[in-house]
Amino acid sequence: MISYTDSTEGLRSEQLAGFFVDWPVRPTAERHLDLLRRSHAVALALDGDQVVGFATATSDGILSAFIPLLEVLPAYQGQRIGTELMRRLLGQLEGLYMVDVCCDANVEPFYVRLGFQTWDRGMGLRRRQNI
Repeated sequence: MISYTDSTEGLRSEQLAGFFVDWPVRPTAERHLDLLRRSHAVALALDGDQVVGFATATSDGILSAFIPLLEVLPAYQGQRIGTELMRRLLGQLEGLYMVDVCCDANVEPFYVRLGFQTWDRGMGLRRRQNI
């Protein structure tokens, strides 16, 4: 049975195996743990002791937030875990004016179902050497 939490307290890097599928360079489990702990808001899905999904947000805590990561392990996809993670994360960000996300075109319908709108433009810079 999947359980959810917004706390990283007691979380260990060994619980974070299998994420960042298809990334050209994957962060280490230790770096993954650090990014979860330092995020403004986090939602985690667990199957027993194993993290099977997570979503993170950065924010100024006043007006805006950005959701850089939502990941569900491949074996757990299609079970609405990503939807529940986003529902919980957005609940933590409810008082903010704007919440933005960047995503690949093939997952836009997922975010539209959650109330996001597609904007005309977005840009990004990826420094793979910094992973």
